Amino acid sequence: MGTKQGRTVGRPRGFDADAALERAMLVFWEHGYEGASLATLTEAMGISTTSMYAAFGNKEALFRKALERYDEGPSAYLDRALDEPTALGTATAVLAGTIRTTTAPAGPRGCLGVQSALAASDSGQAVRDLLAAWRNNGCSCLRQRFERAVDEGDLPPEADPALLARYVTTLSFGIAVQAASGVGRAELQEMADAALGNWPLSR
Repeated sequence: MGTKQGRTVGRPRGFDADAALERAMLVFWEHGYEGASLATLTEAMGISTTSMYAAFGNKEALFRKALERYDEGPSAYLDRALDEPTALGTATAVLAGTIRTTTAPAGPRGCLGVQSALAASDSGQAVRDLLAAWRNNGCSCLRQRFERAVDEGDLPPEADPALLARYVTTLSFGIAVQAASGVGRAELQEMADAALGNWPLSR
């Protein structure tokens, strides 16, 4: 960190950067990356475009920070799910967390990562790559958890951890799309329960 000695102290930003980032996250969550215009973002954040660039960088940099905040907040259920004592418990917790987050009355419906992955223009390529890596990381975490379940005898030896991880991940993102389309929490939970009805169990 630089020293203040020998120079004047800069003026404070005059806004709560943490609160502004929270509001930006909600805008990206509701509108997706490309659907969130700079005007909509800065209006929601309560700051000028100049202040946004100074505090957060460009739109892509702001989105990266918003995605980190989403990971640490609304999407933190994944980390908690990985600590469940069984593989089925992990899968159940992931889908329950997805349903809870994507249908929360106080927030936008759907998933920030899914909404923003629908960016189609060339300008959104970096964000699509970022979100592909984000999705793959979640799937990798699940695969490792299910590999451990096979080693521990919680899953049968013939179980395919990679396939199960992809299955749960695909279900999770499908639930998010359904939630964004207005499907209710109870119906989504029924779908999740049915999808896990044939989960492989050790005998």
